[in-house]
Amino acid sequence: MENKRQRKLKDFNPNNCPVVYSLNKIGNKWKLLILHYIKQGNNRYSTLQKVIPDISRQTLTNQLRELEDDGILERIIYPQIPPKVEYKLTEMGNSLQPIIHEMSKWGLQYVTPTARKK
Repeated sequence: MENKRQRKLKDFNPNNCPVVYSLNKIGNKWKLLILHYIKQGNNRYSTLQKVIPDISRQTLTNQLRELEDDGILERIIYPQIPPKVEYKLTEMGNSLQPIIHEMSKWGLQYVTPTARKK
């Protein structure tokens, strides 16, 4: 029996569309932010909470688990007391970086000047 967590509609893609597949894996605001900040070196749970203050603890935990289940993140547990856990991008996670970079460039082009100041 497979021990994967079931996610409602997570793999819904009746026409096997590559865009739908991509959105199923990274298509929410939290996952993209998490990937962005892990790439910048915020690879521990507590630092992710600090740089993404609007995300709840439960949502952060769920999103990290989903990204790990999808092979985008790797969870590294260091055998020490207190336990230390870090996240790093897998090869698949690193392959998303050019896409995230292009989204950032596009956003900078169209974001309103007042939104940039926040």
